[in-house]
Amino acid sequence: MIWPFRRRNTAPDLDPALWRQAAAGLPWLRTLDPARDQRLQALVAAFLAGKAITPLRGLRLNDVQRLRLAMLCCLPLLEFGREGLHGWRELLVYPDAFRVQRSHQDAHGVLHEWDDDMIGEAWEHGPVILSWADVRADIAAPRDGFCVVAHEIAHKLDALDGAMDGTPPLPRDWQLQWASDFQRAYDALCARVDAGDDSPIDDYATESPEEFFAVCTEYHFSDPARLRDAMPEVAAHLQRFYGAPLLA
Repeated sequence: MIWPFRRRNTAPDLDPALWRQAAAGLPWLRTLDPARDQRLQALVAAFLAGKAITPLRGLRLNDVQRLRLAMLCCLPLLEFGREGLHGWRELLVYPDAFRVQRSHQDAHGVLHEWDDDMIGEAWEHGPVILSWADVRADIAAPRDGFCVVAHEIAHKLDALDGAMDGTPPLPRDWQLQWASDFQRAYDALCARVDAGDDSPIDDYATESPEEFFAVCTEYHFSDPARLRDAMPEVAAHLQRFYGAPLLA
């Protein structure tokens, strides 16, 4: 991957009228107190200064839509801060779901190849990729348990310590407690799904510890009550990490 080189010494000024227009279309911003709103504006300004938003396959994004994408990407960073923007430089946006070619060589040396239809992806050392149609669907139904932008930003936060394992960079004592509580909740969910029981959250969370963290992040932003009922320890960690849920 070849990245365009850009140097900007200062973050751009955000037009207040444009900010209000963009914010009015995002349910998560309606409950922001003034202090968190100011932090979000600073994060969004840094995001726009340091990252390219690149629409693909004929998609056109106006200034309000670009600003909303930046806002959504920065909401999970309200407590973590600007360090959460490190490690990537481009947001790629497809009009709809996109297809990715996969390959895997098994233990017998046989190469398996297949196509995955994706609505979002975060490369460990590359861009975040989103389906615009699915971002819009999440905005239209913000309490349905899905938030693709939060999911992919969770992966980016997870990768900051060099290991995609479901544990983002944290102070040592908190990291140990986080890892213990998340592993216990993950194991319990996997056992429940393996037994054929209904999952209290999207069973994609059982794919791996990192997907468990990302899916739980979606619930923090879209259905925090369900997450609290199903996994109170996990919900408490995420509230400390992301701040109080914006859709209580």
